[in-house]
Amino acid sequence: MLSKQKVITLGFQHVLAMYAGAVIVPLIVGGALNLTSSQIAYLIAADLFTCGIATILQVMGTKYFGSGLPVILGCTFTAVGPIIAIASTSNLATAYGAIILSGLFVILAAPLYGKMLKFFPTVVTGSVVTIIGLSLIPVAMNNAAGGQGSPDFGQPGHLLLALFTLLVILVVNRLATGFLRAISVLVGLIAGTAAGYAMGIVSFSSVSSASWISVAQPFYFGIPEISITAIITMIIVNIVSMVESTGVYFAVGKATDQKVENKQIVNGLRSEGLAIMLGGIFNAFPYTAFSQNVGLITLTRVKSRDVIFAAGGIMVVLGLLPKLAALTTVIPNAVLGGAMIVMFGSVAAAGISILSGVDLRQGDNLLIAACSIAVGLGSATLPQMFDQLPGFAKMLMQNGIVSGSLTAILLNLFLSKRNAAAAEVVQEA
Repeated sequence: MLSKQKVITLGFQHVLAMYAGAVIVPLIVGGALNLTSSQIAYLIAADLFTCGIATILQVMGTKYFGSGLPVILGCTFTAVGPIIAIASTSNLATAYGAIILSGLFVILAAPLYGKMLKFFPTVVTGSVVTIIGLSLIPVAMNNAAGGQGSPDFGQPGHLLLALFTLLVILVVNRLATGFLRAISVLVGLIAGTAAGYAMGIVSFSSVSSASWISVAQPFYFGIPEISITAIITMIIVNIVSMVESTGVYFAVGKATDQKVENKQIVNGLRSEGLAIMLGGIFNAFPYTAFSQNVGLITLTRVKSRDVIFAAGGIMVVLGLLPKLAALTTVIPNAVLGGAMIVMFGSVAAAGISILSGVDLRQGDNLLIAACSIAVGLGSATLPQMFDQLPGFAKMLMQNGIVSGSLTAILLNLFLSKRNAAAAEVVQEA
């Protein structure tokens, strides 16, 4: 049984693991829409606040809402482009109206989606989990090199800092035991940030300029407005997120040694729909299961839901106290990249472990795994190859997790029908 202090510390480790992903979305959207610094600060605070509530709803596991799995919810990157496009052609109120109604769609569509889970046999789930890990590795490497778009991208100092962080995590994991081993990623992040400060690349200016208190308020950017085109766009975004979240649920099931039931996925998606509606009401973002934290569960071997409850509570507090939230932004990109390498690699390894239970000597299983992993990894590493496709197809194919998952599902469906037809021919003969 973990003490309260240990639960909070482990929860904070989860928050740091997903923090960059949670903060980068409001920064990108705010910058693209030319929002003021105070409006962007509100977006970040509201996002963290809603992330925390959404995560708590997900972990609770009631009769109709929440998977009961140790899953962190965060804003989906898939929604960034559509939100910017909708707000640029109309306004943010229209974007948030679409987000609220698309969340309602997810709640209503979750049971129907649950009936489609028969298309996720072991070879498909193993391939999807592997794709999740592999498609995130380029994100880790970009951070390790200093962050995409950084003027000093790839400088040796960044690479050394990422390597130092990775080595600290590995050494703590190898030599420490018990609780210290469980917080190896947190230790690595602290040590890496301290090294970055010594190198002169850590600045606390964002902390001093942040306000002390910020309360998320409904409809900060105005009363929601309705646009059919915007609603359809956000529904498509959230269908993509539903597929992505399903893979994360299976990955968490593998990490926690439990079989994920159909009802858990349906309830989890209902909870995500409710979280998306909250995101629209508080003018934050649509939410999805964060794959970043699956690797942390695998690495630390801590499977307690209490830790994720704590992480949700910490995010709520950070959303109310921007100055405290800003303190976590001082971690250099290279340090985050070093930690991400081991976490995302752990997710890929978990997927390979699932596939080890599949007979890949059978040609059909080999084709499903090989093609889906290749398509998923290819989409993640070279998304620009789909730039000439129509908007909807582009949105699907540029997300490696979704394109790989759909490839696995469709191949399994096609090959299983082919095998059934072949069996009928044999029986008739």
